Amino acid sequence: MTKTRNFLCTGVFVSSSVLLLETVTRRIYAIRGQRVMLDADLAELYGVPTKRLNEQVRRNLDRFPADFLFQLDEDEFAALRSQIATSNSGRGGRRYLPYAFTEHGAIMAATVLNSPKAIEMSIFVVRAFVQLREMLSTHKELAEKLDALERKVSSHDQAIAGLIN
Repeated sequence: MTKTRNFLCTGVFVSSSVLLLETVTRRIYAIRGQRVMLDADLAELYGVPTKRLNEQVRRNLDRFPADFLFQLDEDEFAALRSQIATSNSGRGGRRYLPYAFTEHGAIMAATVLNSPKAIEMSIFVVRAFVQLREMLSTHKELAEKLDALERKVSSHDQAIAGLIN
């Protein structure tokens, strides 16, 4: 039997850490061959406005090398906008291209924000990235096993066909 705890996340009580972990995992995207979280999603999880998160990042750019953080280009943002249904730029939309934080960048963002909620939520961010890594590894292993099985069945089919002829 697993214990459940109540967490306050973006104004809603979440009944277990598993549900919170799933929420974080759904906010991780694959962009430029890396798994990243967008600044708006990270800011929401950390309980700060996106503007404040980006402000702190710009003030501490030396802590965010290119493998921690990058800014999306127009095409990437347009593709993401259609995928996740964000608002268009202009009235009420974003005026700047979003930042994408890798796993390490998301943790560094929690340190520059230095709030208790950001530090608490960073643990779930790390767990979500780890969970995705494990899932991808499992899927890769399953794909390799299926390929091996297909080769084996194919060779058996050829052997059976040879016996019949």
